[in-house]
This record gives sequence, C-alpha cells and structure tokens, in this order.
Amino acid sequence: MTALDTTAAMRARRADAGALAAALADTRRHTLATFAAYRQHLGNDCAVPYSGELNPPRWEVGHIQWFQDWWLARNPQRTRGAAADPLVPRPAPRRAGADALFDSSRVPHRERWTLPLPTAGALLDDLAQGLEASLALLRDSAADDDALYFYRLVLFHEDMHHEAALYMAQHLDVPLAGWAPRAADDTRGGELVLDAGVHTLGSADYGFAFDNELGAHALELPAFRIDAAPVSWRAYLPFVEAGGYAQRAHWSDEGWAWREQQVLQAPRYLRAAGSGWQRLAFGRWTELDPALPAMNLSWHEAQAWCRWAGRRLPTEAEWELAATHGLRGWGQVWEWTADAFAPFPGFVPHPYRDYSAPWFHSRRVLRGGSFATHERMQHPRYRNFFPPERNDIFAGFRSCALAH
Repeated sequence: MTALDTTAAMRARRADAGALAAALADTRRHTLATFAAYRQHLGNDCAVPYSGELNPPRWEVGHIQWFQDWWLARNPQRTRGAAADPLVPRPAPRRAGADALFDSSRVPHRERWTLPLPTAGALLDDLAQGLEASLALLRDSAADDDALYFYRLVLFHEDMHHEAALYMAQHLDVPLAGWAPRAADDTRGGELVLDAGVHTLGSADYGFAFDNELGAHALELPAFRIDAAPVSWRAYLPFVEAGGYAQRAHWSDEGWAWREQQVLQAPRYLRAAGSGWQRLAFGRWTELDPALPAMNLSWHEAQAWCRWAGRRLPTEAEWELAATHGLRGWGQVWEWTADAFAPFPGFVPHPYRDYSAPWFHSRRVLRGGSFATHERMQHPRYRNFFPPERNDIFAGFRSCALAH
C-alpha cells in the first residue's frame, strides 16, 4: 500500500456507506453556506446578468439536487454502477417540471437566465427533502463498488459545483471569508528532477474513477525537471512588467488572438497600484502577496510566460509522474498542462454521458486542485478540463524542462 492510498481523495473514492453519508452532509453544508452568502449579497432572487462564465445561482442550486435525484432516487438501475443504462425510464421528479429546468444536457446555457426558476425558499426545501431521500436509500444500499458508484458520483458532482460557486462569487464580487490560497515556497530554481522511465498514466478500475481517467497505459518519458512549487506572482510579474502582454513573440496564434480580444495588459483581477500591485478577491482589493501562486491565468497566459522564461508546460504524464513521486505544493491552484483533453485508449463513457466525451479535444487538462477544491477531490490522477481561454477559474501552472 502506497502513501497515496491514505489520502482523503483515495478514501472518498473507496468510501463505504457511513463515510458517504457524512461526506454528502458535509458537501451540502458547503452548498448551503455559500448560497446563503449569495442571497445576502445579491438579494433573495440572486439575480445576475448573463455571463458565459457562470450560471444563475438559483439554477446552480436546483441543478445540484436534480442531478442527485436523477442518479439516485429516480434511477432504477442505481445499483449497477457504471454499467447502468443512462436512458432507462425514470419516475416523475418530486418537483413538477424539474427536468425541463435543471437537466444540463437539455437546457442550453443561455436559456437558463429566462427559466421560471423556483424561489430560493422552494429550492432549499428541495435540497432538504432530496438529501433526506438519498441518505435513506444509502442506508439500505449494498456495500460493493457498483452499488455505491452513484453516491460517490453525486458527492463529487456537488463538490465540483461548490467550487464553481466560489469562482462565480469571485466574478460577481460576492464577499466570502475563509477562502484564499496560502503562500508557497516560490524560490525560483527549486525543482524536482525525474529520471527517464515508464509511467502508467491513468487510474486502475477499482473503487471509483471517472470515465476519462480509465484506460491506464504505459508511456516512456524522458528525464525532466519540474518546478517544486507553482509559479508565484514574484516569478510571473516580471513578464508583465517587461511588456510580455504586448510582445507577440511569446504567444501562440490562438493566444494572441484571445489576448487582443480581451485587451489584456495584465492578468485578470490584478491592477498596478503605486510601485506595486493589488489583487481583487471576492470584492476586495488588497495588496498582492508576491509569494502567492499566480492564479486566474488562462492556458494562453501560462504558455506565454513559459516561452518568455525559456520553459514549457508539463505534459499530463509528466505532471502525474511528479505528483506520484514526491511533487509537493499542489492543491493551491489548478495547474495547466500542455495537453488537450482527450480520451485514454479504450475509452468507454460512463452513464453520465455528458461528463467527458462532449469536451474531448476542445479543452486543456488541469491537474491538482485549488484552495477552493475540497481535499477529497484532490487526487493525483483526477483530470480537470477547461477551455484554454478561461481565466476566471483558480488556475495557475508550474513549468518544466528536459533534464540535461
């Protein structure tokens, strides 16, 4: 048994019914607390203008419980795990019309702003009743991985949506306390050196794994060096101050087109202030701590910095090898990798068909986790994925180079 087997993420992926019940209650507490902060700041309706980077907060809350009900209370094949038929007929939802409101597969993003959503109070009732029903089913569940598969899925799904609620709060200037990255060892030159060898990329098929992680396969990797910590503001800002955002040579064609469209001269949520810099965090401008990991960076910005610094982004396999061989400091910011999000060999979609396959080849892979990611989601083999232009998520990077 390796040290990784004792992490919170591994325990969650193998959680039994008792541990799952506690975890489902825990993630729901986070959902409710953050939704309460939204209501206090935005008003009871939580009305927000349209944005391609977020969902209406009430839609988010309704979707969380709809998803849980769809895969648990309303799923007659919930005991079959990944072999369940996603199209099996289901009974009607507890709330009439819920499928037409909250099914993310059927409701286009832009239309979510015009739906007749339930009131905040009604949604809170749905959350309470839905969780109670899920926990009652869980108490009678068998103990095997198939029987527990959908309970683990809805747990991680709610954790993901809570992190989304946090970066949406950043976007909307909703004040939240207690959510911030920690300063890291950002000394430039500190590196982990990995010898050439074979790495098995991907998860084994036991406990719980997302479908895009499966298909473990061996890859030959050359010797390489990777930063001991994510790139800090202390390391990133010289690129900004040297005019890096105006120098075409550092940017890919796609990155330069994105930068021009955004009219960016510095990272998002950052501004020059006297001789230093300030950062906007949940509605407050504060002096920037240069030791913090650089964040709210797009893949394009990470790649441009690497070109400027004579470095490169690590591949997925390099990042995962480093994470499973002593790499420290991850879990502060999501870390962009060089790779496009693509299926591993022999990919077979799990019942939640829209989780992976629709996004292959159009997004980039991030690894690790952020300060807003629950520790049970911070698994070294978990593949996050976003469009390369997204700079609202809590993403940074670390750089890499071949060992000489």
